[in-house]
Amino acid sequence: MKQNTSKTGSRILLAAGSIMCLWVGAALTSALSSVGWSVSELAGQYMVAIGMVKPLHTLVDYYTHIKGIEYLLCVAFFVAFPVFFKYVNKAPAEAIASK
Repeated sequence: MKQNTSKTGSRILLAAGSIMCLWVGAALTSALSSVGWSVSELAGQYMVAIGMVKPLHTLVDYYTHIKGIEYLLCVAFFVAFPVFFKYVNKAPAEAIASK
């Protein structure tokens, strides 16, 4: 009885997973056909829809976005440069000669 219940549960999960895969495939196919089969356009629309990327309508929006990225790069450089400088200028380890 226990094995029969286990097989039934596995079949139900397999059927539910198959139905979900078919639904996802149909949704993806429909979405791709609506954007002219362009994966990059679909990804861009998705990122705008979830708020990951904001559409830039004016030059001021674009400039503000670029300045934000520039400030992040500057902070990353100011953190990474001293670490790199210490790594490059560390004292060489003394070699021990064996006889």
